[in-house]
Amino acid sequence: MKNFKKLLAILMMLTVLTTIAVGCGQKEDKVVLNVYNWGEYMDTSILEDFEKEYGIKVNYENYDTNENMYTKLKSGGTAYDICIPSDYMIEKMLKEDMLEKIDFNNIANYKYIDNKFKNLSFDPKNEYSVPYMWGTFGIIYNSKTVKENVDSWDILWDKKYEGEILMFNSLRDTISISLKRLGYSMNSINSDEIEKAKQELIKQKPLVRAYVVDQVKDMMLQEEAAMAVVWTGDAMVLMSENPDLKYVVPKEGSNIWFDNIVIPKGSKHKKEAELFIDFLTRPDISKKNVEYIGYSTPNTETYKMLDEDIRNNKSAYPDDEVLKKCEVFVDLGDNLRKYDEAWTEIKLAK
Repeated sequence: MKNFKKLLAILMMLTVLTTIAVGCGQKEDKVVLNVYNWGEYMDTSILEDFEKEYGIKVNYENYDTNENMYTKLKSGGTAYDICIPSDYMIEKMLKEDMLEKIDFNNIANYKYIDNKFKNLSFDPKNEYSVPYMWGTFGIIYNSKTVKENVDSWDILWDKKYEGEILMFNSLRDTISISLKRLGYSMNSINSDEIEKAKQELIKQKPLVRAYVVDQVKDMMLQEEAAMAVVWTGDAMVLMSENPDLKYVVPKEGSNIWFDNIVIPKGSKHKKEAELFIDFLTRPDISKKNVEYIGYSTPNTETYKMLDEDIRNNKSAYPDDEVLKKCEVFVDLGDNLRKYDEAWTEIKLAK
């Protein structure tokens, strides 16, 4: 009898330990959504809102260029469930079978996306992406320092601003500026045109204080430069903090870009990713996000909820006259090598 009681006690202890182990295992198996996004491109309090509402943990990481994001995803080292690439990169990723089809039955808030942001060339059937933000890039300048009329890319080559100019640390964007200034397409694959654009950027290099991405905001606010090339969202934030800063899309034209939310191929949490996309597209959440980061929204209901001065701001929402001079980047395929080689020579130039 004593042995039986001892055996019974051991069995009960094993049962308790098994229950604890299973409980711990369940905690470890809790869904963690891996989100990969541009730096300073989401109000992170939204992630906390999502976690509280759905009990899904979000692991959030940043990148600074489309190309860096692509390289990391291509290497397969980390499995991401959400990513927010730009138009031409989505086109490239689709060609390489790197994206999951989205089940739009799970994206009820997709109905709020303006039709003009659907059926775009990089996702013509609206199967793989949901619009997140859009905008242009142009020149922001300090009107205390720059007294002349700023309306052309030419000012970035003006020797009187030596050491006062900030350029994108991004080969595609920076080379495209030089191409547009010379009257060529921002999507040029003509070797002679790319060579001329490269030579102009080499001539400009002694005038450039730094090639930057996210650092541009701090540098302009601290008045470390007279002017910089920026995306519209950064321009809106900067102008709200310093009224001396002004933004312009040059008369030659610029890039109009679209950043969309996608689910990378092999996502282990596709349904949760779709839930997150629907959450980001919900008008109240979208409004909170737009007001924080300053970019232009493709969400019709969110747009209606914005303050009138933002809705009427031509920097954030330019008119058709400006937009008709802008180009959407396309995937250059193997021709991107020409840009890579040009960029290497620009960065190495003395």
